[in-house]
Order: sequence, then C-alpha cells, then structure tokens
Amino acid sequence: MTALQPARQEPAGDGPPGAADRTVRRIPFPVVDEITRHCLTDDEPETVHIEVHLPGRPDRGRLRAAFREALCRHPRILMRQAPHRWWRRRYAWELTGVPDVDPVVFPPPGPDALERARERALADCPPLDASPPVRLEVIEGEPRGGGDGTVLLVTINHTALDGPACLRVLATAAQLYGGADNSPAPPPVRAAGTAGGAAGGVPPDTPPLGGHRLERPVRIAADHGRHHDGRHGATGSGSGSGSGSGGNNTGNGMLIAELPVPARPPRAGGVAAFTVNDQLLVATCLMVGRWNHVHGQRSAPVVVTMPVDDRPRGTDMPIGNGTRLVSVGFGPAEERDAALLTADPPDPAAVARLLRSTAARTRSLKAAPGSQLGVGAALLTAPVLPVGVRGVLTRALRTAAAPLASTTLLSNIGRIPYPLDFGDAGRPTAVWFSAPARMPRGLTVTTVSVGGRVQLALRWSRALLDDEAGARLGALFARSLAATSWSPETGGDGAEGAAP
Repeated sequence: MTALQPARQEPAGDGPPGAADRTVRRIPFPVVDEITRHCLTDDEPETVHIEVHLPGRPDRGRLRAAFREALCRHPRILMRQAPHRWWRRRYAWELTGVPDVDPVVFPPPGPDALERARERALADCPPLDASPPVRLEVIEGEPRGGGDGTVLLVTINHTALDGPACLRVLATAAQLYGGADNSPAPPPVRAAGTAGGAAGGVPPDTPPLGGHRLERPVRIAADHGRHHDGRHGATGSGSGSGSGSGGNNTGNGMLIAELPVPARPPRAGGVAAFTVNDQLLVATCLMVGRWNHVHGQRSAPVVVTMPVDDRPRGTDMPIGNGTRLVSVGFGPAEERDAALLTADPPDPAAVARLLRSTAARTRSLKAAPGSQLGVGAALLTAPVLPVGVRGVLTRALRTAAAPLASTTLLSNIGRIPYPLDFGDAGRPTAVWFSAPARMPRGLTVTTVSVGGRVQLALRWSRALLDDEAGARLGALFARSLAATSWSPETGGDGAEGAAP
C-alpha cells in the first residue's frame, strides 16, 4: 500500500503534481456500468447514499480542499460520461484528472436540514456528464452531537461507482484533513473449517453452493395502507426519510435505525457456527416470511441477493463498481418449517436450523469464484452490436426476467475498515449506507457495524410500499434480527425468541 503524504493545515486540493495537466483519457464502460446505464429511469434514481456522523465540526475550507485532493489521488473517481451516439459500440468514461465541478456543498443549517439532505440523496442523482459523479453535503449542527455535530452525507451515482469505493476516497480525505493514519484494519483471521462442520452438519438438501433452484422467487407483498400487522414504529433510534407518500408512487423511501448486534455462540475449535452476516440473512428471510404471511402471500422460496467484495482496502483499491452478486436461496427445508418460522415469535429451534444451513451456503458462495453479473451480462455487453441496440435488448430482457429476480438485496458492509479520523471533528459515531431499491425487487437492506451496533438502512420503492408500511417493515426486521440472537438457555447454537 502506498503511504499518503502528511496532512497540511490547508490542503492544496490539487492532487499529486501534474494532476491538473493530465490528458483526459477514455476507458470503456465495464459490464456493470453499462447494464446499469441501459436501465436508468427518471422515477427511480440509481443513487447510493452514505452518511457519516461526526461529533465535531470540521473547518469548511480544509474539508473542501482535503476532499478535492482525495479525489485527485484516486483519479478513477474523476470521470464523466463521454458524448455518445446510439450507433457507437461502447459507452466510455472520460477521466478528467481534476474535478469539473466542486462536489462539496454546505446546505443552510436547520432542524430539518438532515432530513432534506436524505431526501435529495434518494431523489437527486449527481449527473454523469460532470466529474465527479459524487456529491458531498456537509450538514452542520446535527442533533446526535448535541447540536455541535456534523453529518457528511455523500450521494453517489451508482452507474459510476459503489459505496465501498467512495468510502475509500472518504478515508483518504480524513487522513488529509486530520493527519491521523487511516490505513484499513487487517481483515479478521478465520480458522480453517466450515460453519456446517462446527454447527453440526448441513441438511442434505442444501444446494452445494448455496444458490437457489430455478423457481420463481417470492415478492414482498405491496402495502399502501391497506394492511396492518398490529405493530408500529422502528426498534432502536430509527429515523424515516422522504416527504411522505401522499399518493406518490415514484422514487424511494428510506428508514434508518440502530439495532443491537445479535449474540452468537462461542466458537468451537476456533470456528464460528455462524456470522453476523448469516444472522442478517436469516433475519431478512424471517422478515419476508412474516410480512407475506400477514398479507396473505406465500412465504417461500425467498431469494436474497448478496454483494461480495473481494477488493483490497488500501489506497490501491480499485475504484468503480467492484462487487459481485451472489444469490442465497431459502427453499425446501425452509418450506417445511414455514409455519414455525412465520410464527410471532418464530420457533427458536427452526431459526437455529436455518442459521446452520445459511452459514454453510454463504461460506460456499464466498469461496467460489465468479464474475460480477454472470456470463449472460458479459455476452450482452460485448461490443458487437451498437450500444443503442444493446440497450433495447437489455431493457427487454430485464422486463422478461423480472419474475425471476430475487426477493430482495442485503448489502452488509460489516465493520468500517478505516478509522475515518477527521482530527478536530472526531471519529464517526454512526455510519449509514443505503442502496437503490428499484423494481421488480423494490426493497434493499443495507447494514454497517459501528460501536457494537447494527446501523440499518431499509430502502423501498414507493411503487411497492408507502412510508408507514416501510416503518412497519423496519420494526419487523428488528424483531426478526433479535430472533437470531443466541442465548445459553437454548443450548448449542440455538436462537432465542424474538424480543417483545
């Protein structure tokens, strides 16, 4: 990893020597970028939102200059879409060397400033024709800091890059601003073995690599005020986002909350029976099953798309869309336990069985090699036909394949690998991410672990849920996650009942 230069009191913000003189060069769109570009719509912006809560207030000039210099030190983020015509064979990015526009904004402070910034993050996507396709809003006077705190709210155009890549750039900005080392922590050392072996084996009908069978996945039941499960509000210190549904079925809604990290059993022979990521997957499955049961929908099979990120976290981390997507299916075994899993609270023994099988599935999936979107996407983006024709084919295939799309997406960032130490402004007290929730899935669950808490962002398409339904679904996820928590009373690797 290349060491960063020590921070200056007033970072120049011009990047390495010669950055401003770099020749604009073009690179073809990678597969993920092209597929996303073909499927853009105005009513569901393709944004990723990151918000970092700091206890203090950074100096405006130093922060702006540090972020600008961080962008220049990761030149792959300084890109704009090159002008194109439908008959060309490729879309292309132009790498500009320095920003076209200043991406740092300081909105007027006020009691609703953070809420309005969240709304913009869901609805106002940074354009692709100006470098960088990223916006950083600095919200001063955030209540979590007793009125002295600050929120760094980053909005990313997901056609260009993903959340972990932008977080790497933000870590560079923190080091340039505060001077402290923001090198990533080493990944945890995992003992050899399998979760299935540690937890007493895998059910015989578990797919060998955890994938789902060729069966139409279940959908989250739509709810625009017609149904009610008898419980309100989000567990933890939750906060909704959005201007209220009010009959508006376009765009995304969002709920954020802080939840306890569920307990896990002690390691056996140095091997964990299951991980927090497995518990989050099971909680997602339980949430879908219970929600659909209450709404009179079938509960299985549930298929959860899970991003896997194998990139290094140092300053040489590749910037762009770098995760690969895998599918975690819940099938016949879960169908046999459907009545037990959709009970309120779910049966602890059935949850324990689901945790064991899920751990085996995810371990196999993470270990198996694979491309980001599969062979089909690579063939679809091959520069044989003009890009305009490929776009028509991509949209047609996406529509045709919509019934086979997964139930939802769970993106677990896990522990933030960087200190994100902003010097006089402090280190984060909370961090939230959210991923776009476009139909046909219409729902994404994104989690981060900070300070022994799970930071949950639930995001939904308003074509699927209104804000009240989203809040009820968030409360159901909190209860489902609590149901995966291990306690000594249950023995073995069981799970305790859901919190009341």
